[in-house]
Amino acid sequence: MKITVDRVSKIYETNRGVVEALRDFSLEVADGEFVCIVGPSGCGKSTLLRILAGLVPCSSGRVAIERGGDPGRPLANVVFQDHAIFPWKSVIDNVAFGLEMRGISRAERYRIAASWIERVGLKRFSNHFPHQLSGGMKQRVGIARAFANDPEILLMDEPLGALDAQTRTVMQEELLQLWEQQRKTVVYITHSIEESVLLGDRVILMTAHPGTKKGTFDVPLPRPRSLHDTASAQFGELSYAIWEALRDEVRSAIEAGR
Repeated sequence: MKITVDRVSKIYETNRGVVEALRDFSLEVADGEFVCIVGPSGCGKSTLLRILAGLVPCSSGRVAIERGGDPGRPLANVVFQDHAIFPWKSVIDNVAFGLEMRGISRAERYRIAASWIERVGLKRFSNHFPHQLSGGMKQRVGIARAFANDPEILLMDEPLGALDAQTRTVMQEELLQLWEQQRKTVVYITHSIEESVLLGDRVILMTAHPGTKKGTFDVPLPRPRSLHDTASAQFGELSYAIWEALRDEVRSAIEAGR
């Protein structure tokens, strides 16, 4: 397995006492698999992603990530909801940043960055700065930067969550196309059940706080996919089945004020 999460728990010490974010969470992700994780607010989804990224340690349990054969490639890149691009850098410099940190030559990193900027439809904005871009365009820059750096794994924390509905729909299609070209291993956090069914090979459900795994749904829709699949009866039935399984957890989170 590319990613193995074995009975991971995470406890935070806060001014208000101990907070248990995750409890005995286990997950396996195969190489090249697109796994979506869905759960109510405050269930520990983002905490799990940060543990996978090595940004925070787990309190107990084990995380193992199998590295590929190229030691020059980064193991993982994270794409956050707020896109986290540098406001003082142009689009092309933002996309080339990871490559620069890896010591890639200027000419080569700009060639790679320009290619990915074109793929996400921002070619004529290469020399613009973030304050000159819309929210959707900024998120495209963040996604292009992650793909350009060519990591083995993409960890995506609600990357489209802050976008308006129409822009989000466009970005979902673009993300599908980019993933089809690369077939990277992806762990994708989202609140949207429909988004998880459209994008994922599997959908993992998490319980309300403290988060643990409640269930797994395989997505049988053939690839390549497009928004046309969302009109199918199979898509609607699976989305409803996931909601039925998740409904009580969402209610629990609301009642707890999360």
